[in-house]
Amino acid sequence: MAAVSSEADGRTRALADGNEIPLVGLGVWQVPDGRECEEAVAWALEAGYRHIDTAQAYGNERSVGKALRDSGLPREDVFITTKFYPARQDPEAEAQRSLERLGVDSLDLYIVHWPQGGPTWAWDGMQRAHERGYARSIGVSNFSASELDAVFAIADVHPVVNQIQFSPFEYRRGLLDACDGRRVAVEAYSPLGTGRHLGDAQVADIAERVGRTPAQVLIRWAVQRDLIVLPKSTHRERIEQNAQVFDFELSEADVATLDGLDRTNGTDRALESLWW
Repeated sequence: MAAVSSEADGRTRALADGNEIPLVGLGVWQVPDGRECEEAVAWALEAGYRHIDTAQAYGNERSVGKALRDSGLPREDVFITTKFYPARQDPEAEAQRSLERLGVDSLDLYIVHWPQGGPTWAWDGMQRAHERGYARSIGVSNFSASELDAVFAIADVHPVVNQIQFSPFEYRRGLLDACDGRRVAVEAYSPLGTGRHLGDAQVADIAERVGRTPAQVLIRWAVQRDLIVLPKSTHRERIEQNAQVFDFELSEADVATLDGLDRTNGTDRALESLWW
């Protein structure tokens, strides 16, 4: 079984602040706190994942922390991300609470989950969390190009990540270019479209030709762009399969076919509609 290692072997990338992040991580959005989340994280760590992505809003940080402790892996071997819930007031105080729930001394990455109330108000608290050592890196999520610009205009410490919905079907070229121009790494959430994209005929054709699953094809598309990608699953076999994307390559023709599936017209926006 192929493992997603944290070594600098093409399976990680350097962020603008010099920290290394594994390209493939397990996302735990909509995974209930308790046994289901603990098992998913445990299976991922057994399969070689070294990157787990959670959030205060998910309500499952305690389960992520328990699975990490039970794994026996050294803390420094696993990259942990959580996200500030912007309905709350103080990112620094909420980072402390996340550390308590996770049972760790510091986060590898701390992200503003979405730009509720405007893109800049939370950034001072994010910088304080970084300054106090609660988070090695800080970033944002669901920020458009203009919202990212607003943060850069007031920041002493720049965001190094923008976590956005991204896949061949949500190929936000304008936003990707804006992030690249600011040395902000794109993290792709919902790379499988919460399962919707797996049944697409062109994805299936490519998967059959290369002898892989549709999920592996979609994840590999992101990896070949040096994007961080966060597939979510609670099924052990799929978690393991989703890690096995470093031993094959998509051809230029296959990548071009996948690029053509975009339904966003190459937007620089992070979302088509707001949920808050």
